Amino acid sequence: MNQTVFIAASVPSSPAAPLPALPPGLRFAFVEASWHADIVHQARDAFFETMASAGFGSASIDVFDVPGAFEIPLHAQRLARSGRYAAVVGSALVVDGGIYRHDFVSQTVVQALMDVQLDTGVPMISAVLTPHHFHEHAEHRKYFLRHFAVKGTEAAEACLQVVAGLQRLEALLAA
Repeated sequence: MNQTVFIAASVPSSPAAPLPALPPGLRFAFVEASWHADIVHQARDAFFETMASAGFGSASIDVFDVPGAFEIPLHAQRLARSGRYAAVVGSALVVDGGIYRHDFVSQTVVQALMDVQLDTGVPMISAVLTPHHFHEHAEHRKYFLRHFAVKGTEAAEACLQVVAGLQRLEALLAA
């Protein structure tokens, strides 16, 4: 199974791993594709749960729904440029619809998120996943419902770690 996840993949998920302390008042954005919403919402729900355990409840997170993965980067760019968000998370399940190459769409979305991140300095956390094969049957749906919950937790952990790391870096560079 091929998964396109950049920052979230670099932070191991561990229930014992302490979440970094961040100053209150930070805001986060979660941009999610509506395609396969029941699966994608698992990532969002797990993201919210993990963020709440770090002191950032639902009032600290704005959710934006877009039709599909392809629309995530433009929303992420506008959100990052607003200066309101410490980080932006994009979440989608990109599957082979038979009309376009799903791997191309996923790569385009992730590259665009990386470009936004480098252009704005605002972390872009990707939970845009692209399986080699996805079929609309109970076994695949059940697997991806669970898998997206794991990825939502990992995205929150990555979000917190990256924001904390950037704050440490800024303090070091300012000294």
